[in-house]
Amino acid sequence: MNFRPLHDRVLVRRVEAEEKTSGGIIIPDTAKEKPQEGEVVAAGAGAKNDKGEVSPLDVKAGDRILFGKWSGTEVKVNGEDLLIMKESDILGIIG
Repeated sequence: MNFRPLHDRVLVRRVEAEEKTSGGIIIPDTAKEKPQEGEVVAAGAGAKNDKGEVSPLDVKAGDRILFGKWSGTEVKVNGEDLLIMKESDILGIIG
């Protein structure tokens, strides 16, 4: 199944969090926070303005991004846990 987000939405795969702290302490699953870094898997065509013109997104598939802690909606696509979010939920592009 192929999935293409609509309008100004992007499909994001979370980047796995570190299993240990920098001091070597192993973090148990119950204490881990979900990572706020991800990779754009797919992006929509862009948002429409009042005149119906489409303004393209600043992100594209393959970009590494940072997003807000509570951003997006968790979905399962092809058995993989992903996030769908609006481009405005993205804080910045890494790289």
